[in-house]
Amino acid sequence: MSNPFATAPVLTAAPQDLSGLNTLGLVSMAQACVTLDDVAQLPSLSELAAGHASLLVLGGGSNLVLPEAVPGLVARVALRGVRLLRAQPDAWLVEAAGGETWHGFVAECVRQGWDGLENLALIPGTVGAAPVQNIGAYGVELADRFHSLTAWDVRAGRYVEMTAADCRFAYRDSVFKHEPPGGWVIVAVRLRLPRPWRPVLAYPDLQRHPGLVAGEPTARAIFDAVCEIRRAKLPDPAVTGNAGSFFKNPIVAAAQRDALLERFPGLVSYAQPDGRFKLAAGWLIDQCGWKGRQLGAAGVHDRQALVLVNRGGATAADIMALARAIQDAVMDRYGVALEPEPVVV
Repeated sequence: MSNPFATAPVLTAAPQDLSGLNTLGLVSMAQACVTLDDVAQLPSLSELAAGHASLLVLGGGSNLVLPEAVPGLVARVALRGVRLLRAQPDAWLVEAAGGETWHGFVAECVRQGWDGLENLALIPGTVGAAPVQNIGAYGVELADRFHSLTAWDVRAGRYVEMTAADCRFAYRDSVFKHEPPGGWVIVAVRLRLPRPWRPVLAYPDLQRHPGLVAGEPTARAIFDAVCEIRRAKLPDPAVTGNAGSFFKNPIVAAAQRDALLERFPGLVSYAQPDGRFKLAAGWLIDQCGWKGRQLGAAGVHDRQALVLVNRGGATAADIMALARAIQDAVMDRYGVALEPEPVVV
């Protein structure tokens, strides 16, 4: 990737209200913030970050719990661009810049006929954040389609190319979640979309959707169905502040799952390839009586117990107090630990 560093603009940090830049809508203020909309600015970012105690790389703000005052430097990634790199007989190879919205990218792929991402429609956030979380939904994970990415090593001031092995993907996890914060800016992500395309319809919600039960489903039909299902289940962050699913579905040993099933016959679980079982965290929370409840300005969504919402004016402390109360309730009743999905700054 060529970059005209010789004429690179110098970034200047300024205070920034982040309350409207995180999907939870938490009251938050950055002491120093820059917007990165050109790769030529990357060297300047490295120089600027060296003078701050910490760096927070901010995409769509969809998987973050921000404090009222964010210390150090905040870098908003606004890099744009989507392109087809290669049309191979067995796959499309597509690339998107890190600042593209994930859903916008998926929609563009469906429009172009680059099928294979439709199950991941309407997931909030940016393309650059997708590998960090190894996002997934309705039977597909980013890792299933991942080819490689280009990242900027902020501390070393250089580009790094990373494969799937380098990223160490796991369930809602990657190497980036185990590195010191602010070390990387994901500049571009490349995905390999297999040809011929085959629909992924393992989830019951898709199998019984009216638009998919008759005939051969198309990628567009699956995209539309996923959008409809997600809108029915999940609140719109523009209306009700939320970060999507707040807890990971816990994975337990078969023996623990069997013991729980004896005590709780309605337990919802899914067999994993390694013999363990994934438990439905939303079911656990619902059975503990938390769906629709509120604690201060933070609450649990009334249709999806996995989603914590901002009822108005909530802070990170409010959200985390509610999260801890839910974790305690699930642990007391089921002996199962719930792990938050969002990054808590």
